Amino acid sequence: MAQLKRILIAGGGSAGWMTAAMFARLFKGLYEIVLVESDAIGTVGVGEATIPAIKKFNELLGLDEDDFLRRTQGSFKLGIQFNDWLRPGSSYVHGFGVIGRDLEWLRCHHYWLKMRAEGRAGDFDRYSINTWAALANRFMRPRADMPDSPIGQIAYAFHFDAGLYAALLADYAQARGVVRREGRIVDVAVDGDSGFLSAVTLDDGEVLAADLFIDCSGFRGLLIGQALGIGYEDWSHWLPCDRAVAVPSERSDDFTPYTRSTARPAGWQWRIPLQHRTGNGHVYASRHMDDAEAETILLRHLDAAPVGEPRRLIFTPGRRRAAWVRNCVAVGLSAGFLEPLESTGLHLIQSAILRLVRLMPDAGFDPATIAEYNRQTDFEMERIRDFVILHYKATERGDTPFWRHVRDMDVPDTLARKIALFAANGRIFREDDELFAEESWIQVLIGQGVVPRAPDPLVDVTPPDEIARYLSDVEAVIAKCVALMPNHAAFVARSCAAPPLTPPVPVAARR
Repeated sequence: MAQLKRILIAGGGSAGWMTAAMFARLFKGLYEIVLVESDAIGTVGVGEATIPAIKKFNELLGLDEDDFLRRTQGSFKLGIQFNDWLRPGSSYVHGFGVIGRDLEWLRCHHYWLKMRAEGRAGDFDRYSINTWAALANRFMRPRADMPDSPIGQIAYAFHFDAGLYAALLADYAQARGVVRREGRIVDVAVDGDSGFLSAVTLDDGEVLAADLFIDCSGFRGLLIGQALGIGYEDWSHWLPCDRAVAVPSERSDDFTPYTRSTARPAGWQWRIPLQHRTGNGHVYASRHMDDAEAETILLRHLDAAPVGEPRRLIFTPGRRRAAWVRNCVAVGLSAGFLEPLESTGLHLIQSAILRLVRLMPDAGFDPATIAEYNRQTDFEMERIRDFVILHYKATERGDTPFWRHVRDMDVPDTLARKIALFAANGRIFREDDELFAEESWIQVLIGQGVVPRAPDPLVDVTPPDEIARYLSDVEAVIAKCVALMPNHAAFVARSCAAPPLTPPVPVAARR
């Protein structure tokens, strides 16, 4: 079968330039790659928090981590703090990485559950080095020479300016042969016989043909939705938040190595500390709160002066009914959207790109390849959806109509089974290649008040006094490790301090 020759990426931003950069890195000139974007069309540009998987993506590109952080005004992230989600005044951290250490057949939390019932265990936060370090405002990279110590098991991600990241990757991709075309796509040609896309026409009249089209046009879904007519599956029954308002503020002295998510009357507010500023946003349900009130709540809870005017975003949570159709693959917002509660936006872009690389077609576009791509995409989106829904469903709040709705709503069967199994005996099982590890589910379930009725019966194999000593040892070792870690701000200043930010240069001028 004939090989593809030209790939066209419709749209820039994080999705477009992440795609272009990875294709340029891995394909090494095998295809001609053209990216079309218009400086006149803005990007969403609020994706600033990530999960640890972004490290692999950057490593595949060969980016130096400290240089990447300097160029994107980045900081480190050990997890997410959730305030007021279970009830007003409550707080817990979803920390990345391991929880304590396993004993015999069982995970640490089973032993904690048994001792907690007997009043012989500390707070659950104290058995995760990521969580303890985050709350102590400390950070260091894991020590490769200490794999059996908590110091060797630190997992981390980043906070960074998504616009600066896209600019970095634009430079990277163009230096490796990707051609950027400035312009707005005004027409998409579809072959009448095959239904395949054949070309796009720009506003200056230029026609660009390609064999494979990557739709990175954002919520518009210019190719996958408008040209090919692929519909959208709405998940707002389970995820009723459909608006966001975002505004940066001046850098705060509260330079935390974690993202903060604070529940509000009809949604939640994020806080993401960067080197040059703090990112803030309020995600809310328009059925329960109007735009003006949402903006007022956001501005009232900033910890420093706002920089610029608030930006509003309207979205529908859900996914495209098929992310790959014929010779068009949707990547990023054109494929679907899940609110950034667990910082999965950039990950979904990353995983779509790497999935496509693994299933790269030839010119025949075999249906089995396309079907497998869509199956994996659907599975990933559904499991992430369930994890996000969990934060809303598992709550004791009933103080507003919004919280009563999410507390009492039906949830997908896949989530209901996980909650029921954990509530019985604290068991959780990761399915296939779903994104979130068992430790993530455990922390959020317990943090949201889903405390098992009993631990796994096998905890009784170990005498209670031995369990108490084991938990005490875990806690003591983590405490010593955290005490050795430097302050987050000091670590950033020493390792990857960014130079003063100059006004951004349009992509078109960086050629």
